Amino acid sequence: MWAYESVFYQIYPLGFCGAPFENDGVLEHRILKVNDWIPHISKLGANAIYFSPIFESDTHGYNTRDYTKLDTRLGTNEDFKLVCDNLHKAGIRVVLDGVFNHVGRGFWAFRDVLEKKWDSPYKDWFHVNFDGNSNYNDGLWYEGWEGNYDLVKLNLHNEDVVNHIFSCIKGWVEEFDIDGLRLDVAYCLDHDFMRRLRAYCDSLKPDFYLVGEVVHGDYNQIMNDSMLHSVTNYECYKGLYSSFNSMNMFEINHSLLRQFGPENWTLYKGAHLLSFVDNHDVSRIASTLTNENHLPLVYAMLFGMPGIPCVYYGSEWGAKAKKEEGDPALRACFDAPEWTDLCDFISRLAEAKKHSNALNYGDFRSVLLTNKQCIFERKTDTERVLVAINADGEAFDAHFDAGCGMAEDLLTGEAHDFGGGSTLPPYSAAYWKMER
Repeated sequence: MWAYESVFYQIYPLGFCGAPFENDGVLEHRILKVNDWIPHISKLGANAIYFSPIFESDTHGYNTRDYTKLDTRLGTNEDFKLVCDNLHKAGIRVVLDGVFNHVGRGFWAFRDVLEKKWDSPYKDWFHVNFDGNSNYNDGLWYEGWEGNYDLVKLNLHNEDVVNHIFSCIKGWVEEFDIDGLRLDVAYCLDHDFMRRLRAYCDSLKPDFYLVGEVVHGDYNQIMNDSMLHSVTNYECYKGLYSSFNSMNMFEINHSLLRQFGPENWTLYKGAHLLSFVDNHDVSRIASTLTNENHLPLVYAMLFGMPGIPCVYYGSEWGAKAKKEEGDPALRACFDAPEWTDLCDFISRLAEAKKHSNALNYGDFRSVLLTNKQCIFERKTDTERVLVAINADGEAFDAHFDAGCGMAEDLLTGEAHDFGGGSTLPPYSAAYWKMER
């Protein structure tokens, strides 16, 4: 599966393009801005892009009006096809947000229900009770996602709903040649629907990638051979920043051992979770970390640990925003990409990750662990890489059995002689490819 060897770049298009929050119905070809960023995305080393919602919606994209039409605020379907063509020419795969649990109040079928009530042929597309009333005084009650009545929950047990969704996905593949879907609130989706979705997408396009948004619980419930290929690794998201802020590498190490370690009870050994240090729903990592010297190191941990790393646009140069400042702050519009030392470092991490069998597929084993330092091993039958992190402002003499005398640092290309151990410079990271 191509995704397992990829580095993802996430864009929230409505924010990225500076679109107004409310859908004003005014056609603007804003999505073409992505074309200008393709050289930056390629230079960063990303070879896959995940677009948050792009289809016609009421406001923020997750309240869909029409699954077949690019949001007017972003442009036309022809505009987005051009963007996808250009991304593919640059060797960048395209994954879209599949928002199938709910739609917006402006969704065409729901508008028909509001107008015709019992006489609407779409009344069973939703969970409607005509004996009740909604917060909007519609003269009927309906189920909203987690009590949010601007998000109208779809009835995924209705065959017409499933067929409509599948028809739209087929259209996305035929029109834009997309390579996968990220399923919004996958933890809410009906399991039978996801099984059918996997089978259908497998029939549409070989290696069509399905990743689900999951915040908590047992990921194996929906990440398996008959459902999704991957889910979001929120457990390690928290462990990544918290380990640096508390100077307690035991926290992230515990999560990684629990998920991928050598013991038989390990939860997700061999799985490829989508990993991240921030996204459109949480504070940017540069605003979360308490020590700016840890910013390159948290990315080194992200790219070195098991999983598929995903970089959120703007965070690669250290853009800041806090959750409490609201979604517009998290989903900012930048005039042009910046290139900084952090970008350069992430690009080296990306190249190491994409071309290392061990970093893409290797097992996880803890080699050395203190509060401020950790060294772990990624190993396959053909390659062995040690990932070393020193979060301290002082150099650290790491004494451990490297298993060989020499290695190459994949981040610098320099040879490294262990001699029984290694001195880790202050605030440093290394990916040592060991001689066999």
